[in-house]
Amino acid sequence: MCFLKRNYGWMIVAILAVLPLIPLSKMIQADFSNGLQLSLVENIGARGKTTLEMMYHVSGEFAIRWLTAVLTCTPFYILFGVRNLFVRQAMGIASAIWSILHFIIFIWAEGLITTFSQFNYVAGLLAALIMIPLMLTSNRKSMSWLKQKWKTLQQFAWAAIVLSLLHVAILEKTWLIYAIVVGIGLILRIPTIKDRIISLRKKKKQITTVKI
Repeated sequence: MCFLKRNYGWMIVAILAVLPLIPLSKMIQADFSNGLQLSLVENIGARGKTTLEMMYHVSGEFAIRWLTAVLTCTPFYILFGVRNLFVRQAMGIASAIWSILHFIIFIWAEGLITTFSQFNYVAGLLAALIMIPLMLTSNRKSMSWLKQKWKTLQQFAWAAIVLSLLHVAILEKTWLIYAIVVGIGLILRIPTIKDRIISLRKKKKQITTVKI
């Protein structure tokens, strides 16, 4: 029971991150008759998309959603005073896994060479590569080992989100909402604005406590 109380946050994140894999798994057919052979189940895409396009869409959307969620953790703390580092790390791992999965699907369908044929593909590749060391260091041992360097390393998440936004913007996908959320987060991080909001939040809490 104590384990659940301490870790329920990242467990919820893990469940939410895994659930979309269920419809994705139904798009792939495994054949073991002559070794392992994987193929796509045709005509399973929604809204006029092919199966492959649907896999692109689902994996890419969840990759950028989780990355955006990670970058909203600090603004969430500034506004509401709620912070959980290990939930944030779980979100980062989810984002990295979905980014890598998105890239693997692309390589499977188009081949590695195609990745370097267009700028938006290269941007997506760089974003996925940046997420790998962030994912591998999203744990207590890495924090203890890297110390102050750990925070510096995690700042590369900003490069990953910029590259991801470029990737989807060039592809003319829905990207504006993510850019707006990230932009608001950046504004809230401005020291004068951040300090002012935190000060007002603490004063409000003190007033509420006195009234009680």
